[in-house]
Formats: sequence, C-alpha cells, structure tokens
Amino acid sequence: MKKIGFLSFGHWSASRQSAARSARDVLHQSIELAVAAEELGADGAYFRVHHFAQQLASPFPLLAAIGARTSRIEIGTAVIDMRYENPFYMVEDAGAADLISDGRLQLGISRGSPEQVIEGWRHFGYTPPEGGTDADLGRRHGEVFLELLSGKGFAQPNPRPMFPNPPGLLRLEPHSEGLRDRIWWGSASNATAQWAARLGMNLQSSTLKEDESGEPFHVQQARQIRVFRQAWIEAGHPREPRVSVSRSIFALMNDRDRIYFGRDESADQIGFIDNMRAVFGRSYAAEPDTLIEQLRQDEAIAEADTLLLTVPNMLGVDYNVHVIESILTHVAPALGWR
Repeated sequence: MKKIGFLSFGHWSASRQSAARSARDVLHQSIELAVAAEELGADGAYFRVHHFAQQLASPFPLLAAIGARTSRIEIGTAVIDMRYENPFYMVEDAGAADLISDGRLQLGISRGSPEQVIEGWRHFGYTPPEGGTDADLGRRHGEVFLELLSGKGFAQPNPRPMFPNPPGLLRLEPHSEGLRDRIWWGSASNATAQWAARLGMNLQSSTLKEDESGEPFHVQQARQIRVFRQAWIEAGHPREPRVSVSRSIFALMNDRDRIYFGRDESADQIGFIDNMRAVFGRSYAAEPDTLIEQLRQDEAIAEADTLLLTVPNMLGVDYNVHVIESILTHVAPALGWR
C-alpha cells in the first residue's frame, strides 16, 4: 500500500450530540482536519460532494483553502457529481485550486449517486441528451471536462479584445499543467471502470459496487481493479494509473472507541440503488492486531495503491485525528504503508 488518506462526507446536524452543527462548522473543521492529517503524515484529504443535503457541496473553495494551509498532503474529492457541473466553469475553478496547492489536487468525478431531490440536476439547468439517461449526462460532462483540461485552444479570439491575446485559439484560464493526469472516475461497475481506463482516468472504487457475480464485496472489487488495469494497458497510456478504495476502519484503542464502534459486527449487504443490485462492503472495527489480520484478507485493499478512510466528521476534529492516528500508527505499517 502506497498512500493512506481520509474521506469526509462533511455532514452537519443541529443535534446536541454533533460536533458539527452548521455548514460553517464543517468547512472550518474540514480545513483543521486536513492540516492535522498532514502533520500526522497522512497522504490525502478527500471530500464527498452532495447537493440539496446538509453536507459539503461546492468543493473548490474548500480545496483551495486547504491548499493554502498545507504544503504536502494530496487534496481531493470522492466524488463530484458531474450531472450538476458546467465543465467549462469547473476547469477554471479546478485550475485555480490546483495552482494554489502547487499541483496537489486529485479530483474524483463521477455520474453521481442517488439524490436528495428528484432529478436535482434539472434545477441546475441540465438535461440528459435526447434518448439518453442522467448517467449519460454525467459521463458526457466528464468527457468535456477532460478535453478542456488538455489546455488546447478552442475559442476564436475577438479581433478587438479588451486585453491583448496570445496568438491562435484561446483556452480557459488559469490552466494547470498536469491536472489532467490527476482526474479519477468513481466507478461502481466493471464496465465503467473499463471506460474510465480508456479515457486515461484513475479509478476510485467506494464501499458499494454493482453485484456482478454474487461473490463477497472485496473479491468483486479486486476483480474490478484488475479489469481496469487491463483496459489501461490495452489503451496504451504511457503512465501508471492509480486506484483508490474506501473503507470504514476503526482501531479500538480506548473505551470511547469501544462505545462508538465496539459493537460493530457488520458484514456485506445486498441492496438496490438506482435500480441496480448492489453489494455494500462491510466496515472494520477491532483491536489493531485483529484489524491487521482482517485487512490482510481484503483482496481489493491489496490490489489498490491508495486507501481512503471514511471518517465520522460529526464527532469532531480531535476525535477524527485520533481515528486517523490510530490507523497510521498501529495498523498501516503492518500492511506495507511507508
């Protein structure tokens, strides 16, 4: 395993039990957690994007703020729902955030997940192509985004511009060289993993996947990763791809950990999501020695180069620092990290 980061869904709740009671709380605490994670030696700070929910939604102001407060840690998303995005404006935002962070952005994008509202992307002014689905809409926006990130000029300059133009067609600015290679696609199936590989995107695979064989979640996810890597080779891309998987993993170090997670006896579950039969992966909660043995049996973790630890952000920064530090100190080295 090469890299370990955290993934926050950025929830907030007015509940007295929540340490994150407002959007302001979540945004400030997300920055604080990223700074602390960098100090611990973690490799990445990643954030989920959901619309119409009391969760993080607009990622680029947050990513830019973290980039300005840190110097080493990767900063990313897992994932941005492309059904809601204007690819042109997104290229400008992404370029600015990447330049602020000196090239540390790792952007996970996808067609999105089930929503809080009915066809929420329509409220943002987008509709699927004629005869197509919202998934087609998300993938098309993703393709346009990738093309724009290449930095090739495409817009005819005004013959009487307000400011002098460079020669030739114009591209969107600011352009961040190298960002195109740091785009990931969040995939729930083998087919979309192959599609992402053909387009030269890295792969993000979360804690759910289309149930394509009836096998345990981690076995199916490991096969998805191998399918992705084979498609990458066949596409002839010159660089090595990256692959991340997400897991809920908690080392039981003290009584508080045991109160929160000590009764976790989860297992894989089957459910239906957007008319897709899906397998949901288990979470892990145990003493470090037991965790190490359990995680060594997880085939997908072994196949991936990056592990994203989902964190319970509403329990506050201090507790989440403890969660991350416990894994990095007592579990990760035995799995080959560092």
